[in-house]
Amino acid sequence: MTQQLPKNFSFPGFVKLIRVQNLLIIVLTQYLTALYLLEGIGILNLELFLLSLSTVFLAAAGYIINDYYDVKIDYINKPEKVIVGKVIKRRVVLFWHTFLNFAAIIIGAFLDWKIGAIHFASAFMLWLYSNQLKRLPFVGNFIVAVLTGLSISIISLYFGQKPVLVHTFGLFAFAISLIREIIKDMEDWKGDADFGCKTLPIIWGIRKTKLVLYVLISLFYFLIFYMTQFLENDILYFYFSGLTLFVIYFIHKLSQADTIKHYHFLSNFCKVIMLSGILSMLFF
Repeated sequence: MTQQLPKNFSFPGFVKLIRVQNLLIIVLTQYLTALYLLEGIGILNLELFLLSLSTVFLAAAGYIINDYYDVKIDYINKPEKVIVGKVIKRRVVLFWHTFLNFAAIIIGAFLDWKIGAIHFASAFMLWLYSNQLKRLPFVGNFIVAVLTGLSISIISLYFGQKPVLVHTFGLFAFAISLIREIIKDMEDWKGDADFGCKTLPIIWGIRKTKLVLYVLISLFYFLIFYMTQFLENDILYFYFSGLTLFVIYFIHKLSQADTIKHYHFLSNFCKVIMLSGILSMLFF
């Protein structure tokens, strides 16, 4: 059977490439942050729309360049999901990466030069992450986590409201993202090792990487609880108290995990915890 040649454009392929489901979560997160945590921001606020649109463009460009550089590794870890060079031509993929980044930076600069500068720095870090940093232990994980938390904190930075409350949710997103990124490295260690990557599971082994995760989970959990004390907010306190059971369950499953399927489950479980935190904003 003749292999199908890549196209200049494939809508289903492009949708998979930019991770539309993840982009929708970013939009949901930013809108809930602005509408429920801040004051005087309406759903039809043009500035909020443009800020969210520019963030989505940045994230989409980040997903594209990540897949562009990871195509050989992905043929080992997840060959059925490869888009770059298989469904869409490589040069077309690069065009969309460049276009989305420029659009994000221009929109950000239109809103405020500081937002434009943040977007420029974020675009550069996403490229550097995909090109080099993700193959290094911890550094790449940390960069992705910072940018995830920033997608929430930038709402407060732009509108100038409720910094402690919004940054608490930003820290929560940072923590869950960092833990999830390390777990994804544990899930993908085979393909990463074949291409010379030096992620934590490769250089330290699975057992020591689990110990790192136990420390991070404990550190972040107590740090977030500490920040809630300044807010004197019962909703946050009860949410994080209720989350304790899920954290205990997560640690239990992590201690038993030893297959790709187990780590994939834990990665998705992190998404569920993240989503629960986002939805908790509805009660403010």
